[in-house]
Amino acid sequence: MDLILWRHAEAEDSAPDMARILTPKGQKQARRMAEWLDSQLPEGCKILVSPAVRTLQTVEPLGRKFKVVNALAPDASPEAVLQAANWPNSREPVLVVGHQPTLGQVAALLLCGQPQYWEMKKGSAWWIVQREPKDPDSIYLKAVLTAELAGK
Repeated sequence: MDLILWRHAEAEDSAPDMARILTPKGQKQARRMAEWLDSQLPEGCKILVSPAVRTLQTVEPLGRKFKVVNALAPDASPEAVLQAANWPNSREPVLVVGHQPTLGQVAALLLCGQPQYWEMKKGSAWWIVQREPKDPDSIYLKAVLTAELAGK
């Protein structure tokens, strides 16, 4: 299974948490990463998005259908993210657009077995693959990309 974790792009700090919007820099980050992801993701990729405005604005430039999942809200647990993504049993790749610290904890949980605090830059994506659903030793990190590098 392929699981792609995409942290929302840079957002303003002035509004209530769920209503925060992307800054102009964040809009640029979202466009750059969306362009790269669109060139890499298969058509059948399932896209799951937190209900926060900034995640909806982050995924919008991708131009693909997505599903808003309340379990991916800013206070989500790593386990809730993995359950929403149907890890490791999903037949199609899954892209999750969400938040820190949860996405970093998901990456740590999958790659080293415990939900440590790993920093994911705003607008970045981590692509994690498990070749065999029942074999945790077959998990590997396929790609890590910042929005700044995605647009080059």
